[in-house]
Amino acid sequence: MNKTVNINLANTFFHIDEEAYNKLRRYLEAIKRSFSGTTGSDEIIADIEARIAELFLEKMEHERQVITQKEVDAVIEVMGQPEDYMVDEDIFEDAPKEKATEPRGRVKKLYRDIDHKYIGGVCAGLEYYLGIDALWIRIIFILLAVFTGFGLIAYILLWILVPEAATTSQKLDMTGEPINISNIERKVKEGFDDVADKVKNVDYEKVGNKVKSSSKTFFDTIGDIIMFLFKVFGKFIGILLIIIGAATLIGLFIALFSVGIIDAVHFPGVDFYEIVNTTGAPVWLVSLLLFFAIGIPFFFLLYLGMKILVTNLKSIGNIAKFSLLGLWLISIGSLVVLGVRQAAEFATVGSSTEKNELAFNTDNDTILIRMNDSNYDRNMENIHFGRMTLSYDESDNPILMSDDVRFNVKKSEDSVLRISIRKDSHGKTFKEARERASKVNYNYAFSNNEIVLDEFLTTATSNKARQQEVRATLYVPVGKVIMFDKTTKGHIDRGTKNDRDYYRSRIADHTWIMGEDGELKCQECPEDNNEDNWNDDDEDARFIIDEDGIDINVKDADDSFEMKIDEDGVRIKAKENDQ
Repeated sequence: MNKTVNINLANTFFHIDEEAYNKLRRYLEAIKRSFSGTTGSDEIIADIEARIAELFLEKMEHERQVITQKEVDAVIEVMGQPEDYMVDEDIFEDAPKEKATEPRGRVKKLYRDIDHKYIGGVCAGLEYYLGIDALWIRIIFILLAVFTGFGLIAYILLWILVPEAATTSQKLDMTGEPINISNIERKVKEGFDDVADKVKNVDYEKVGNKVKSSSKTFFDTIGDIIMFLFKVFGKFIGILLIIIGAATLIGLFIALFSVGIIDAVHFPGVDFYEIVNTTGAPVWLVSLLLFFAIGIPFFFLLYLGMKILVTNLKSIGNIAKFSLLGLWLISIGSLVVLGVRQAAEFATVGSSTEKNELAFNTDNDTILIRMNDSNYDRNMENIHFGRMTLSYDESDNPILMSDDVRFNVKKSEDSVLRISIRKDSHGKTFKEARERASKVNYNYAFSNNEIVLDEFLTTATSNKARQQEVRATLYVPVGKVIMFDKTTKGHIDRGTKNDRDYYRSRIADHTWIMGEDGELKCQECPEDNNEDNWNDDDEDARFIIDEDGIDINVKDADDSFEMKIDEDGVRIKAKENDQ
């Protein structure tokens, strides 16, 4: 049974068995004797101990694992023997007889080079990692920052997430040199100001000699090629994730700053936001919630891409991760609540109706119906919510305007000409919807048997856009002639019955008389309804696309197919002829 000893090596606690401890102690004492009297010996020994602690941590599977003589031998093989090894050879009888170093071709790790920094040392560290001169890297960052803004964000993120090369071991890791006693000693003695050129000259020469003297099998080469392709593909995925994440964050930041915070530039959606919004949430708050709800997932996408590219990227920490997760959940929950409150504003429909009798001129039995086009400013048609448009009245005050106006013609039960105007609106409650409907402004005029209906309804912006609409019904006595002006096309309701089964806009092309059955009777329509609708009966097929819509007529000896698509909808007729 071996005893275990607790040791503190470079401010890290380890459990080590007694035999391994004695060997490690003798090894460190030999190193101290070797560097006694050397300039910077304390820093050299501290860096060596820190590197030994790092190697122990790499070999441990869990924090309570006991360091054995096997791990100590492996560390001594990596670090090498001190210079007075031959003097103290009796101490290391079981140690290797030749100085060993770490395997060739060490992978460089990304650190910030604080010894050659201008700001944070990011570009100087990338010089070692990428093999590109720091001057060109700085120029690339500046260009990206000026023209896209990505350079500034990328630099700040690298500054935060990439650790700085503070210790000698980290500096050797940054340059890709083996971290052993001789290199640590050389780094400390030489300093880090002129080490770049020396490392390149010495390191490349050593690597070149090793490559020349080494040999690889065919399968080793194939394996290296496959691994290289996998690494390239992984790097490509990482770069793609970084580009997607950074581009989205930049776009969201610009939108938040310009629309949500400044609110000085009147973008088309910003002016209309207050019209459609009933939640009470200001635009800057909604913009901030959207920024967090969308931006946080893309930030982690960016962070994942950086983790793929930079193997030793510093973690943002569990506190930051859980804080961002909590902020994202709060943002999503708040947006859901606001969405539910907004949807509740369309839960019910309320109506306000007014009915009036019209003084009919008995000298003339013909009633003319036309629409009155408003003079409101409609140059802002890009700002709309459904059929509602933001406009301005004669006093240049903002108003809401909609062309959702329809009228229907029905039979009067007596000889009196009447009109009914029903205004509809949505709301959270029936009372609220009815009050909002009563605030809709809609007018008509009647003079000399001419009814002039407003083409648009209007309401104040404070009433919000809640799908306001107007439905007018004209009750006409039997026998009265009705004519429709061309301006009524698109405003005639589908419920207007007629003996020709015409739809909306086609009704306006003819003169009608109110019948006893409540249907409009056409006065000048051709007897053959099919001929009036389709024309060109002698043709076997017709396919016409013009401003009136799509007109398809296909006929042969046995059957007939007719279809028409216009603003009134789609009408299809298919019948088989009698033979």
